[in-house]
Amino acid sequence: TASKFRDHRAVAALQAVAKAQKQRSLADFERVLSEYRDELQNDELIRNHLTALYDTLLEQNLVRLIEPYSRVEIAHIAKLIGLPIRVVENKLSQMILDKVFYGILDQGNGCLVIFPEAKHDSTYDATLDTIKNLSNVVESLYVKAATL
Repeated sequence: TASKFRDHRAVAALQAVAKAQKQRSLADFERVLSEYRDELQNDELIRNHLTALYDTLLEQNLVRLIEPYSRVEIAHIAKLIGLPIRVVENKLSQMILDKVFYGILDQGNGCLVIFPEAKHDSTYDATLDTIKNLSNVVESLYVKAATL
């Protein structure tokens, strides 16, 4: 029964999407979306999943592109990935807020400044535990003093 669907255009569209995703190619993914527009955009479920997949592919490609840099022009990234500067800037901003990487967008200079990943300092956690324990001690002393 699967053989009767093999040549169906919707199946070909999904196979093309899978191939573009496997190759992590944003350009191929966009080409497939435009080539099979009717098959892929008419179904809301598929459209939502493809939007999520596009965001994931874009994020993966951006991470791969910015990896060797500590400071890079947004225009350069946009040129390498083949998208408008505004789209790249918005996605980088979202990635910073989602803590995909640590950095800032220097919009005055049109640059992305990437920081090394912050190391976790256990001092803060230890201080919170100490304050909690001190609070428990004070509470115990208050209870004992109230009984006297």
